[in-house]
Amino acid sequence: MEFKNLLLEKDGPLAVLTVNRPKALNALNDDTLKELGQAIDLVEADEEVKVLIITGAGNAFVAGADIVAMLAKNPVEGKVFTALGQGVFNKLEKMLKPVIAAVNGFALGGGCELAMACDIRIASEKAKFGQPEVGLGIIPGFAGTQRMPRLIGAGMAKELIYSGNMIDANKALQIGLVNSVVPADQLMDEVKKLALKIASNAPLAVRFAKQAINEGLQVDIDRGQLIEQDLLAVSFSTEDKKEGMTAFVEKRKPTFQEK
Repeated sequence: MEFKNLLLEKDGPLAVLTVNRPKALNALNDDTLKELGQAIDLVEADEEVKVLIITGAGNAFVAGADIVAMLAKNPVEGKVFTALGQGVFNKLEKMLKPVIAAVNGFALGGGCELAMACDIRIASEKAKFGQPEVGLGIIPGFAGTQRMPRLIGAGMAKELIYSGNMIDANKALQIGLVNSVVPADQLMDEVKKLALKIASNAPLAVRFAKQAINEGLQVDIDRGQLIEQDLLAVSFSTEDKKEGMTAFVEKRKPTFQEK
């Protein structure tokens, strides 16, 4: 499937999804959001893909939602646009396969929110992060007010959202917004190295781990432990569990079949 605003490429067990509107700093308009949703569905359905990497073309990851497109929207249209973005990002967060954001440049507004919807964020030393919406007379609308406090704590999230300040990659690392910072020319190599390590593990186990973490974050710890118990029990029924443990005992590398 060809996209107007995206590039979707496969690299062995990895898929690389690039937001490709460099002249607009990869800003998210309605069409780009809809294409993102379609691309996520394609990756989810592709049994060969074990990990999805998301990045941006040129000097930006995603510089935000498309302000030109938002300018003429009325309150009803604004709510529809917000619902579209939230729906796509929720689909990304809930997809069964792990997702890594390779943040190569500006990740502002909707771009920061896109990165936060991914499981892991690796930043180039040139990356910049922020939620500048209040300077435009609006608030973050693609779940920034919800995911950011959960990632970095309410106090720091409120400071960034209320002020609209932009922070660099090292500050983002310091507050826990990203997992690591790497030299710009090594970003994709480092991200792919991590993605291949994840892809080498039992795919069903990785999927169950993601599900346990995501669902557990929405409930109290007692309920979270029950979710963990149930998913661990399911993992004990898989051929991958038998293969992984047998390979360990036999001192060889496992060959997982995702079943």
